[in-house]
Amino acid sequence: MVSVEATGNLERRMRVEVPAERISKEIENRLRRVGRTAKIKGFRPGKVPEKVIRQRYGDQVRQEVLSEMLQTSYSEALQREQLVPAGGPRIEPEKVGDDDGLAYTATFEVYPEVQLKDLDDIALSRPVVEITEADVDDMLENLRRQKAEWESVERAAGEGDRVIVDFQGSVKGEPIENGKGEKIPVVLGEGRMIEDFEKALTGVSAGDEKTFKVKYPKDYPAEELAGKKAEFSAVVHVVEAEKLPPLDEELAKAYGVEEGGIEQLRKDVEANMRQELEGRIKADLKEQVLEGLLARNPLEVPDALVQQECQSLQRDAMQRMGVEDPEQAPALENFREMAERRVRLGLLMQELISAKDIRLDQDRLRARVEEMFADYDQSEQLVSAYLGNQDFLSRLGPVVLEEQAVDWLIGNGRVEEKQVAFNDYMQAP
Repeated sequence: MVSVEATGNLERRMRVEVPAERISKEIENRLRRVGRTAKIKGFRPGKVPEKVIRQRYGDQVRQEVLSEMLQTSYSEALQREQLVPAGGPRIEPEKVGDDDGLAYTATFEVYPEVQLKDLDDIALSRPVVEITEADVDDMLENLRRQKAEWESVERAAGEGDRVIVDFQGSVKGEPIENGKGEKIPVVLGEGRMIEDFEKALTGVSAGDEKTFKVKYPKDYPAEELAGKKAEFSAVVHVVEAEKLPPLDEELAKAYGVEEGGIEQLRKDVEANMRQELEGRIKADLKEQVLEGLLARNPLEVPDALVQQECQSLQRDAMQRMGVEDPEQAPALENFREMAERRVRLGLLMQELISAKDIRLDQDRLRARVEEMFADYDQSEQLVSAYLGNQDFLSRLGPVVLEEQAVDWLIGNGRVEEKQVAFNDYMQAP
């Protein structure tokens, strides 16, 4: 006997009752099977009296039967009521016994009914970006700066120079915690120090001693300093100018280009820029289309799934942080917002894949594997080996299938193209 009550939008309370006769019959059948093979001193196998078998094995068999009957009846009840739990049930026994039968309630959450809407109404802004000669020149200039050297100069410091200083900061006469530094390099105009600090060092020369005031921004990360005025004293050790290496074959070799010199480096740089640009545009469109999918399809999700996702995110965070002690782990609640979003997206994407009959593209799967191992030695052998690894493919396949679903959404959205400069687009937050 089964009855189901909805105690929430997704929560169900199911009462299951198993007749005493069914339990007793299963116990008797199992005791008889045990009696055929039981080895008890003083009796031949298969000849042990029923009373002895019951005394020796009765309690054990009864517990096994009740446990299995609970699991079996729960599965049967779910199938009968056509319910799919989103997590394990909370079981509350009502009666458990040979004479009384088995009765219990199981409380659990079910998956929500997903009905996708407005898939053709998702507005997307596709950036149209041209990589110009000037953009490549800027990137080569950045590469030069990465190999730059610093030379001491006998003049006042200006923008772009590096100043080596000792400093001490205080607020109302009290030293600032971690507000002291010795022989700290400060590149003027780089913006790594607060603006007032860098301005005060502009124009100083080696050997100068200077006292100046600094106002911390209101949004400064250290709350005890945000919006406050401080006084700093500084001693200048050295003023240095940046010396860039020439654009020549040696610079190309420094970046792994053995043949073709600076022209080949330029081609490689442009190819890398194009690859990064394509990846950025792809990620940008994906984020837009997923946000649009979420906005047009609000969905209540089972808390059981959210909790599982929170735990997964927590484990990932602990691994990144190198934390092994569970007591030192970030609080689960910190991950709840992200977990809810992931669960919603997962359910919506599953429904999209099913509703639109999107099937895994084997050529795309192979291309993804080839891309993963393109830079490895013996890449062909690795690709062949991993394409034959079903465990690996079972993890990669859903990723590729989701990419296909995202492409379907982008292809069916309302796309508006927008011209944007390469540097503006790549440097945007």
